[in-house]
Amino acid sequence: MDRQPTDIEAVFRREARPVVAALIRRGATVDQAEDAVQEAFAVAARLWAEQGTPPRPGGWIATTAKRRLIDRLRREARRGDKELLSQLNAEPVEVDVSEDDRLRLIFTCCHPALALEARVALALRAVCGLSTAEVAALFIVSEPTMAQRLVRAQRKITVARIPFAVPAGDELGPRLSAVLAVVYTVFTSGYNAVASGHNAVASGSDPGAAGVADRSRLCDEAIRLGRLLRLLMPREAEVAGLLALMLLHHSRRHARTDDAGMVLFDDQDRSRWVRSEISEGLSLVEQAPQLGPVGQYWLQAAIAAEHLRPPSADARDWTRIARLHERLVAHTGASPVARLNHAIAVSMSEGPEAAVPLLDGLADRLAAYGPYHGARADCLARAGRPDEAREAYDRAIATTDDEPAQQSLRQAREKLA
Repeated sequence: MDRQPTDIEAVFRREARPVVAALIRRGATVDQAEDAVQEAFAVAARLWAEQGTPPRPGGWIATTAKRRLIDRLRREARRGDKELLSQLNAEPVEVDVSEDDRLRLIFTCCHPALALEARVALALRAVCGLSTAEVAALFIVSEPTMAQRLVRAQRKITVARIPFAVPAGDELGPRLSAVLAVVYTVFTSGYNAVASGHNAVASGSDPGAAGVADRSRLCDEAIRLGRLLRLLMPREAEVAGLLALMLLHHSRRHARTDDAGMVLFDDQDRSRWVRSEISEGLSLVEQAPQLGPVGQYWLQAAIAAEHLRPPSADARDWTRIARLHERLVAHTGASPVARLNHAIAVSMSEGPEAAVPLLDGLADRLAAYGPYHGARADCLARAGRPDEAREAYDRAIATTDDEPAQQSLRQAREKLA
């Protein structure tokens, strides 16, 4: 035994989710598995302080959690748990913990029989380890409402006999798309919350029940899941593309906000960007096309790379960026936001007049979207059409809730001739 003091929190962060997944593989519900793991760590906190950390802390936690689960099932003696109890008693005492279990759990949560919202909620709860209250806060619903949704989703998995497995053959493609969508939704839930929560704190309002720090760790969790997918599916181009996209966005986290709120990309202090993540992201962008057909995640990552690769914002290759945006529009179909971003890139590569017709074609679909009106106002201003630009700025201000963003739009409007 190692009798040096141990950091229980570090072991928990590293081992808790794999053990939960291992117990779920054996038939436990998410709540049963998590309660058992929590009890195991409570025992560890007491015993390890006296006896030292065991050589394999993850295996110790897994075995202890299984014993706790068996004890609970025996005490409660519910009819539906008899089969699980019999199965657990028939297995060896020691529980094997595998990274494959976590991948199986992701695919189970992302089964197409479940609605997208249920997939994301289950992934946040079971795979990422957020509490029901935290998941409810992200979806802006009450905790009891979210608890009911999670129970229904878990019941559907049981009733439909959805296997705890990574699908093979023709089933893998559709399921992988769902998994990637959920992982990216987890990432953007944290990425967007950092900015909105920061602005809420700056203005003196409540950033939400989960808290900015709690939500920002979703980015780390999504990247961890991306690395796991990459490790276990190294030949999937879109897995590499998604990991690259998340790393490149996350690399700017320290420069995206200041005391006043959001910092525009061109104004960010590049010395605060995390260069190791940019380097890894750029490498993945280069590798992915060699693995197979690329899709929307690689295209978005390639666009992000073009923004981050040059030594300064002024050195960006807007012609290449516009072409990548054009490919993304073709890939994603009629997404109005993708078309908006393409129009903005065209305005930088070919001039504002070339982009105005593209923007005008989105008027109906993005009428209530502040960034659309802001982009159109900027193009009209640069095209020497100040009266139309003022009107567009007024609409942008009216459709933007964020106070720092409104202030930036007002300043731009005041600069018009």
